[in-house]
Amino acid sequence: MDSEPFDNDSNPTLDRLHQTLASCYRLIEAGDFSKADQEILELVEFLNSLSESAVSDPENEEAETVAFSVIYQVYHYIGLPELDQEVIDTLSYQLPRAVARFTCVSRRCAEVAHDVIDRLIDLSNPRDMISILCEALGLASKMFMVPNYFVPLLGGIAKVLGSIRRHHFEQFKVAVPIILNVLKAIALDLDVEDIDCEDLFNKTIDIAHSIQAINVKLEGEDGKQSSALFSLFILETMYLVTIGMRNKASSCASLVLQLSHFLRLCNLSYVGLIMERDIDTITKIALRDDGDYQTGCFSHVKHGSALAVIWGFKSDEIAMAAEADFTVIRRELQSDQTKRWQAVGKMKYIFISTAIPWELKKFAINFILAILDGNSHHISQDKYEDYSIYTPTLYSSLQGIQMVIMYSPEAGLRKHAFEAFKNVLGDVPASIRFDILEALIKNSDSSSMIAILLHCVKEEMHAEMRNIRSKVSEENGTAQCTAFWNTTVLEVIQSVLRPPKGGPPDLPEYGDAVLSCLNLYRFILITESSGKTNYTGALLKDSLQRAYDEWLLPLRTLVTGIVAENEKDHDQLASDTVCALNPIELVMYRCIELVEENLKHQI
Repeated sequence: MDSEPFDNDSNPTLDRLHQTLASCYRLIEAGDFSKADQEILELVEFLNSLSESAVSDPENEEAETVAFSVIYQVYHYIGLPELDQEVIDTLSYQLPRAVARFTCVSRRCAEVAHDVIDRLIDLSNPRDMISILCEALGLASKMFMVPNYFVPLLGGIAKVLGSIRRHHFEQFKVAVPIILNVLKAIALDLDVEDIDCEDLFNKTIDIAHSIQAINVKLEGEDGKQSSALFSLFILETMYLVTIGMRNKASSCASLVLQLSHFLRLCNLSYVGLIMERDIDTITKIALRDDGDYQTGCFSHVKHGSALAVIWGFKSDEIAMAAEADFTVIRRELQSDQTKRWQAVGKMKYIFISTAIPWELKKFAINFILAILDGNSHHISQDKYEDYSIYTPTLYSSLQGIQMVIMYSPEAGLRKHAFEAFKNVLGDVPASIRFDILEALIKNSDSSSMIAILLHCVKEEMHAEMRNIRSKVSEENGTAQCTAFWNTTVLEVIQSVLRPPKGGPPDLPEYGDAVLSCLNLYRFILITESSGKTNYTGALLKDSLQRAYDEWLLPLRTLVTGIVAENEKDHDQLASDTVCALNPIELVMYRCIELVEENLKHQI
């Protein structure tokens, strides 16, 4: 090719670019594609070296100027009318990835890089370009694993999807995992504190619009499956936008608002998003007959479905975009036990994620309080219903609320979280309430949390004892043991005072849990003795002796030893340790006295 696409000013870098492009042209024209491919690879390496040099030294204005001149000349070259389609097609296979790197150099380089990729899309076969762009997305180097690199590529995919004439679903299906994996690489794996992801997610929403336009054209099973896959894409993106933009609240809300418009187009309601069954159904339809499909890219769909609801609960504008009315939703959840419990369970995905902002966790807590508020909800009284099937959902949701209680930096949120915790417990039947509390106690590593849970057990037992005594008084008979007044409660006490690893509990680390446990045991002994009952079996001789030998005496030895050791020292830490053990020592000796008194009556 004889024409000179560059300025006449001599420049070694531009001269090299021109020579390489001219060589590529001649080889392609001659049909020597093997050598042409090698020449193009050298061109790509040359372009990469320029962009990398400019990115690695952002203060070097000369490097930026050279990079801009080169990318501009590439743009000019591929627009030359004398280039035939074969040359364009051959260059298109390698150029997008190299050109996208220039978006990381400067704003003006980024603008030209966008133009280059747009021009390649206009001049190339759309089906070829979507494969090329997806490959470029998937082969990003660590140095260029930043939003700017991906923006023109994602924008190109949005444009190409709208240009494809046939096999829409197949192309969309190939692109989705690659797109989502890119978003995850940015939102999950990198510190987003100083990274601007807004353009990246805006291009993702452009892709969503293109996919939605495709779905309108599809019918039958393809249409159904494509719509389901699109639903998963929107929900996964909802999560990634929330965490990727967590430090830019206003921009994040704007993106979520746009995503929420797609929920109604996917026929997704907030109540449907709450129901695990509905999400599972969508997933099965979307991934039907695709055992090897990249399902890992949808690992946060349930997080996204929970966030979609809470964003709507937080913002009336977002709820309107999803065509949702929370007055109706609240009424529906309050009147339907199964849906209400699933709504509570769904919030665990928000509570357990450390990446989700505390502000949204606060609204998730308020959402739980809202659907459990008032007298319109009720516990089913069907004695044949198997409540145990709901235990895992309720248990995991309470575990999530516990995390808010323990780790929230805001005292008000911790208080509301505990209120929600109590309300959820109060909403479940007593037949499974004890099982849930027992599991929470035995699986908690926090002494303070165990103490709170044991206090909850004590409150439940106190309330049940009032009911027992009232019933006995009314019926002039003997009441049977209940959900809390039974032998299993002693196993809970043992799990604290004699942990599974053996020996007494660690002190003073587990001081709160031990003190609460001793108070619970003392309450049981006093209540059973004064009422001349033995629902828990705590007054049986074997139970008393086990408590004496295995719980209390080893604990006494431990406590007195720690106190004696610390009383020798006079520093603040030793003084604090003794003060922390004083209430434990007092309650422990009272328990020992009660056990000894009851053992005397057994002789």
